Amino acid sequence: MSRFWKIALVVVVVLVLAVIGLRLMHKPGGPQAGPAHAQGKEGEQQPPVPVTVVPVARQDVPVYLTALGTVQALNTVVVSPQVSGRLLSLEFTEGQPVKKGQVLAQIDPRTFQAAYDQAVARLHQDQAQLATAKANYSRSQELGPKGYIAKQDLDALRNTVSQLQATLASDQAQIRDAQVQLGYTKVISPIDGLAGIRGVDPGNVVTTTSSIVTLTQLHPINVMFNLPEQNLDMVRQASQGGGELTVAALGHDDSRLLADNGVLKVIDNQIDASTGTFRLKSEFPNASNELWPGQFVNVRLKVRTVGGGLVIPAQAVQRGPDGDYVYLLQPDNTVKMQPVKVAQEVGDSAVMIGSGLAEGQRVVTEGQFRLKPGSKVNPLRPGELPPAPTKEELDKAKKSGGRGRRGH
Repeated sequence: MSRFWKIALVVVVVLVLAVIGLRLMHKPGGPQAGPAHAQGKEGEQQPPVPVTVVPVARQDVPVYLTALGTVQALNTVVVSPQVSGRLLSLEFTEGQPVKKGQVLAQIDPRTFQAAYDQAVARLHQDQAQLATAKANYSRSQELGPKGYIAKQDLDALRNTVSQLQATLASDQAQIRDAQVQLGYTKVISPIDGLAGIRGVDPGNVVTTTSSIVTLTQLHPINVMFNLPEQNLDMVRQASQGGGELTVAALGHDDSRLLADNGVLKVIDNQIDASTGTFRLKSEFPNASNELWPGQFVNVRLKVRTVGGGLVIPAQAVQRGPDGDYVYLLQPDNTVKMQPVKVAQEVGDSAVMIGSGLAEGQRVVTEGQFRLKPGSKVNPLRPGELPPAPTKEELDKAKKSGGRGRRGH
């Protein structure tokens, strides 16, 4: 009995499978309709890709040479005493500006004042002696012709007057020297500049080797930089063409302009054989102290201006295995890959094209990631949005989506 039921179960399963197979073979839109549907999906035309396009413009383009530069004070002076003595006071504030002729420090003047007073007293003494010698010589000259005084004594009196006149000149020189030494007890600023950190404290004994403070002149200020030797002829020709070459100083990442009112002052007279570069010195007014001695900056030297260069936004240029290219808009609103040669960067957001494009042609600046050669596009101006879809387009999209779902 058990064997009979097993055979019956197998027969029932076979019959069920046969019925299911027949129904699948005759089902509308079944496997026979699948290829047709797939072919219909492939045959549907894709909608145009919205992209931003910009025409190639013609404008004057400045040509720059860039380098890493170092800010250098126009003048740097280490202020040291010219006489030794006890430092009484400092007359400046660290980190603050000082003026030329301003008293920076006061050294004890008493020893030098005494030496000056002694020199003045010695002068007065020798002046009195000279007056006596002149009077004696004058009287002797009157007595000489009468035979009351020997000629030898008269010569001696004349020589005494000459000696005292020389002594008087020496006294005057010693007075000037003592006066200079006394003046050195006031340490004077030789330049307009900014005071650094003091090197001595009041109360200490300073000598001529002591450093009181370092002064730096910041207005104007220099920026030193190096360029490769292959740029030498370009820079020399530009500097000899008339007018000063302008220089700009930027921050480390070139995003912050520190100063753009510098001018090129000096081209060094030799090339460094070890580095193959030559030095240049530029000068900035530095009115707001935007540049600081020892600071590293990126230097941008303008050497010339290209008239009527072809300029496009930098984001339009793509990098490919064969070089730079852009997506160029065609008259039928399709795009093609156009190889280009970038000749010069124009600021941070544009480039000048050396070859590959013509004025007025339109290039894609946004939406390139969705494109391939021959793609149909909807060209938009910068900032323009694509139009909203019409009711017919929405209905068509819904129907297309419904057919797709039924096909699955």
